[in-house]
Amino acid sequence: MCEAQQTAGSLMNAKKAAFAAVVGRPSVGKSTLMNRLCGEKVAIVSAVPQTTRNAIRGIVNREQGQIVFVDTPGRHSSGKKFNKKLMEVSLRAVNESDLVLYVLDASRPPGAEERAIAELLAPLAERTIAAINKVDMLKEDSRDAACSGIREFLKERLPGLAADRCFEISAKHNEGVDALLAALYAMAPEGEPFYGGEYYTDQEVDFRVAEIIREQAINRLRQELPHSLYVKVADTEFLPEKDGAPGTRQRLRVRAFIIVERESQKGMVVGKGGEMIKAIRLAAQKDLGRIFDWKIELDLRVKTGKDWRHNDSTLRRIIER
Repeated sequence: MCEAQQTAGSLMNAKKAAFAAVVGRPSVGKSTLMNRLCGEKVAIVSAVPQTTRNAIRGIVNREQGQIVFVDTPGRHSSGKKFNKKLMEVSLRAVNESDLVLYVLDASRPPGAEERAIAELLAPLAERTIAAINKVDMLKEDSRDAACSGIREFLKERLPGLAADRCFEISAKHNEGVDALLAALYAMAPEGEPFYGGEYYTDQEVDFRVAEIIREQAINRLRQELPHSLYVKVADTEFLPEKDGAPGTRQRLRVRAFIIVERESQKGMVVGKGGEMIKAIRLAAQKDLGRIFDWKIELDLRVKTGKDWRHNDSTLRRIIER
């Protein structure tokens, strides 16, 4: 085989590898999209804005190579310390990634927050792809108009973003997601994979457990105190098989705390006769049982961490991990 043929063959077999930051306003469906791309539950999902507090990594392995998606907190204009920390997480992920996946909501026209995000991404337009999500929420006669309006917004605010790098999708119903992923792979640089092919996330067990508990809590308490709580896993312990029965799932006992800001909020989490915290515990156990190979035994309690959203060391611990 001649040298030119060998070079051509090498190029055809070259694998792609990239980090892709997933960016957008709160509640545009970033976490739902990343879960869809990864084919597994990587990020928790809630109707509560800014549910995502960390840079959550989900790993997609295909024949073309590997893309590590980094789900980021929804970008929201607020001077509060808690929000500023979230925005630092988002900005760091954008700056450290090879690609940017900019997610917009087809059901909401662009506003001031969208303009701020577009301004942030304008210098990065050449490595950005846009996904207009939630097209399933629009009636057929209004979908074209809504998407055209967003495309005009992108053309004006992100002139460096090519029109063929803007996709209309429904992460919920898997519409347009394959084409979006193919475009991301086309843009990704060549390189060696960052993780083994068996990985779909790099999250530690404690973190995943805490996030699932928090998801179940905020989805039940979203009218009362969604941002006033966080979850701390105190300890985990693998237990021996019951009665030595072979073939049973290994058990993992987890002791965790839902931490609220004020004593008055504890009763909301516990609920009348302990009904609320029991519902949170059982739903979290069920969800964790689908994620892990182990049977989860969850000991869940509530305690107060006074004004934790204003405590720098606490914010660093739960946001920057």
